[in-house]
This record gives sequence, C-alpha cells and structure tokens, in this order.
Amino acid sequence: MSAAGERPLVVERARIVDPARGLDAVGTVVARDGRIAAAGPEALNQGRPEGADVVDGTGLTVIPGLVDARVFIGEPGGEHRETIASASDAAAAGGVTSILTMPDTNPVIDDVAIAEFVMRTARDTARVNVFPAAALTKGLAGREMTEIGLLAGAGVRAFTEGRKTLSDPALLRRIMTYARDFGAVVMHETQDAALTGRGVMNEGLYASWLGLPGIPGEAEIIPLERDLRLAALTGCRYHAAEISLGESARVVAAAKARGLAVSAGVSINHLSLNENDVGQYRTFFRLSPPLRREEDRLAMVEALADGTIDVIVSSHDPQDADDKRRPFAEAEPGAIGLETLLSAALRLHHSGAVPLMRLIEAMTSAPAALLGIDRGTLKPGAPADLAIVDLDRPFLFTEDRIRSRSKNSAFENARFAGEVLRTVVSGRTVYAAKD
Repeated sequence: MSAAGERPLVVERARIVDPARGLDAVGTVVARDGRIAAAGPEALNQGRPEGADVVDGTGLTVIPGLVDARVFIGEPGGEHRETIASASDAAAAGGVTSILTMPDTNPVIDDVAIAEFVMRTARDTARVNVFPAAALTKGLAGREMTEIGLLAGAGVRAFTEGRKTLSDPALLRRIMTYARDFGAVVMHETQDAALTGRGVMNEGLYASWLGLPGIPGEAEIIPLERDLRLAALTGCRYHAAEISLGESARVVAAAKARGLAVSAGVSINHLSLNENDVGQYRTFFRLSPPLRREEDRLAMVEALADGTIDVIVSSHDPQDADDKRRPFAEAEPGAIGLETLLSAALRLHHSGAVPLMRLIEAMTSAPAALLGIDRGTLKPGAPADLAIVDLDRPFLFTEDRIRSRSKNSAFENARFAGEVLRTVVSGRTVYAAKD
C-alpha cells in the first residue's frame, strides 16, 4: 500500500494517546511518505511540511490504528457474507488499520498457495493491512498438522483452528513443539465440542426460562487448562483466543504467574453484553463462546484492566440473513464487529472501568506485539497508521451505517459516545466521517 503522491498530514493540537511509548499528551502528529515523522508535544511548533493536509485537532484524540487479531472473512468461498474489500471498508470506518483474518474459508487457509492468494488479494483490494492466520490442521479437520515452517516462512503470523477446538492433546503437543521451533504463536479457542453438545447459550437459570439447551462454563475451562499445561510442556507461545469466564481469567493469571509465555484475548461482545441480552430469542446475540452472566462480564473487564487479558478483538463474524433469521437454536453463531470495536470499548473508558491508556493498548500495541508486526504505535519511523477520534461525540449505530456485507450486529441501534472521524493507513486517508 504505497503512499506515493500522498500529501503530508499534520494533526495539530490534538490529544495523542500512544501506549507503546506511554504517551498521553497534547501535541502534533506529522505523517510524511507513509511514515510517522513526529508525534508528541515536541512537534507542536515544528512547522508544517509544504503542501500538507492540516487538521485542527483541538478537542480530538489521535491514537494508533487499531489491530484486530480475530476477524472472520468469507473470501475465498463465502464472498456473499464478506469479501476482503468489504471487511476492510468496515475496518477503516471503525479505526481498525490491521486485521488478522481467520483460516475458516473455502478452501481453508492451510497451505502457502492459499495464504499467498489472500495476501495478494488484500494488496489489490483492501484499504487496510491484512494478515492471514493459517490453520493448525489441514482442512481444519483436526487430524494432520499443517506445514507450519513453510507457512511461517511465507509470512503467516499466527496459527489457529478459528472457531474449532482441537480435541487430540497429542496432536496439539506436536503442533506446539513445531510452532515453538519456528517462533510462531498458537491461537486457540477453547470450546470443548462434546461438552458444548447441542447447547446454544450459557447454561443457567435464564437458559432454562427460555427453554434453550445450555453450554456449561467447563466447556471453556477444561480445554483451556489442558492447553496451558501443554504450553508449559512445550515452551510454545500460546494465546487463548477468546475467553469469557471469570474462572478462565484466573486460570490465565495463574499461568502467567508461573512465567509461561501465554496471553489471552476477549471479544468486545463479552466486555459489553451478558446473557440477558439474548432477550426474546434475539439471534444476533447467539455467539461462540456464548454471552455469560453479568458476573463474568465484570470479571472480564477487571481482567482487562489488570492486564490478565492482553488484547480486545472484535471477533467479527459475518453471517447472512438466511443463517440468522431462524429459531435461536438453529441460527448460526457470530456477529459483525469491526465498525463498533472502538466505540463499544470506549464505554469502559467513559464509565471509569478501564483507563483509556490500557484500553487503547489492548487494541493497538498489545496485539501488534502478539503478531510481531510493526504497527500499533505512533513512534517516529513507524508506518503512519492512525485514527482521529472524537471521544465524546454521540451517535446511533443504525443499520444504514453498516459497511459489512452482512448486517448481524450485536450493537444494532446502540448509542455510543466516541466516533472515528478519520482513519489513515500508511499516510493515506482510507475513511473520513461525513459531517
């Protein structure tokens, strides 16, 4: 994504929040030739490059472009749900400048040719940076390990089974050993299929009231504990892709206290919503993992604030209308989330639950470090990926705002305070809000 021919960008007198440098101060950001030339108080009186696009940032906040480490895209094979291009449009509107795409496509991203196809398509059609994750096993079938070394050599940043959980501990141990040798990160969702069974929402009193089969918390906790034991055994870099329970956070915290190279993510859905939002069988709230009790949501917020949880993801999972307009138990799980990731997260800032610096870190420098990419910071010399945000601007997230091809948002008609006004990737404006 070249910045050739782009005018320099200067954002003056803005609040700059850059967790990678511990910076939260009023200053000026200067982007030139696709890179950050300056960003901080020291740039306030440096002058402007000739021909620069100058933005008065008074009352606005500049943050690094968000890095979303869990994004499902239909392409290849499911373009009716989402293409790389449409996902990138949605990402740009939400201030997201880098996405890690999951391998759950058709064909599955399980060899170098498919990974290179996604990278090439992204270069040709995407407005944001796209990094494909590859499958842990061929065809996501849970039987034969993919060529981790070849895929890592081709630029794949992470390995995951996407929505699936490996049941064979011997196979997972072998995969972790190979991943360790190649410095790759294993990202795993822990939802035991046998324990999940026919369950469609969190097991408990509310599921009983609705007459819906429940999913016990043990379906998440047991495979998570197993994975952490295997990570200790192999010494691999392990990332719990999406935890949702207070007990899961305690298990991760204990593993970190033992010095293991482990990290954890949480979806914005599980920081914002609970099982009561299912309401009268609202299928946009059928998710995996399921929405939990309010006590668990609060535990996720606390774990994010204290650093037990490292990153926030959108878990963007587009499903078409035919797959969602069904009885709750028959609807496909998943919700889109790229456009609402930041605004929903800012609720935690406005409520005082999570400091703004920590919140932005979990969506910028932390996921960038996890993936080993030079993004998520405004340090001089870094790619000029940034978002200009009005932290207090109210708006209603109506369906007509949605840029994703699918409309299954868990935040439809939600009221937010905090809107992205402009998104810049490698010095190029890829999104600008309408006045």
